[in-house]
Amino acid sequence: MNPSEPVATETLSSKMKDVIDVLAMQREKRNSLQKSVTIDYTNVNDTFTVARFIFECGFKLDAHPLTIATAATLYHRFIREATPQGYDVYLIASTCLYLAGKIKDDVLKIRDVMNVAENTLHRGSQPLELGEQYWAIRDAMVQAELLIMRMLKFQVVSTHPHKYLLHYLRSLQAWFGEDEWSKYPVAKTSLALLQDFHHSPAVLDYPPNFIAIACINLALQIYGVVVPLMDECDQLPWFNVYCKELTREKLWEIMEKIMMAYDQEPETRDSC
Repeated sequence: MNPSEPVATETLSSKMKDVIDVLAMQREKRNSLQKSVTIDYTNVNDTFTVARFIFECGFKLDAHPLTIATAATLYHRFIREATPQGYDVYLIASTCLYLAGKIKDDVLKIRDVMNVAENTLHRGSQPLELGEQYWAIRDAMVQAELLIMRMLKFQVVSTHPHKYLLHYLRSLQAWFGEDEWSKYPVAKTSLALLQDFHHSPAVLDYPPNFIAIACINLALQIYGVVVPLMDECDQLPWFNVYCKELTREKLWEIMEKIMMAYDQEPETRDSC
């Protein structure tokens, strides 16, 4: 092992400590404000806010978390291929949610998606009647679905970090032991971090297994939890047991990207 590596790791850890503390406070603040904060989507259309729109609509439709994650991924991929200024981003977002339901076999009726999207954009609006506006929006969504499919070259099925995350968490639970594992909400926090990371297009930049490990490691850092028995592994990082090719530097890079996503939250931006 390079003699300088432990020093480099210690430097990274000390550098990130304050940021991790801030992240924990941001998540606590977000949880307390989540029910009271209402975004006026008609006045803002940045990437984070549109992704949040997808999540809000998905929750209202009782969509599966993987369906919502798929929709967010589709949207980020589309925006990378297109010029956002040339499209109605909320129409594209709604269509991504509808398309994701088909991909994940989590059927979301187009009329339900339309009504939820309209009510989320225009708070307090009534369900769409079967009239000119209804058919215009429906036709626009059908055309948008074809556009998204063409822009993504019909490659709309992807591997999500979720399956890796659940596998690693189950393994770590056995590694820690039931009593020790139950002391900290590592699993719940890891899943929440993964969900929140889908608000950022950076979720497209890394392999899904890398992202899963980064979410777990960030949760461990937040609660100051150390994976047991690592002293007996010749300082082999715990994550290399699951993924040999993941380096410490790449892991911290992904963790920083996850934390940067929180800087884009409206309440975070307003408080800066």
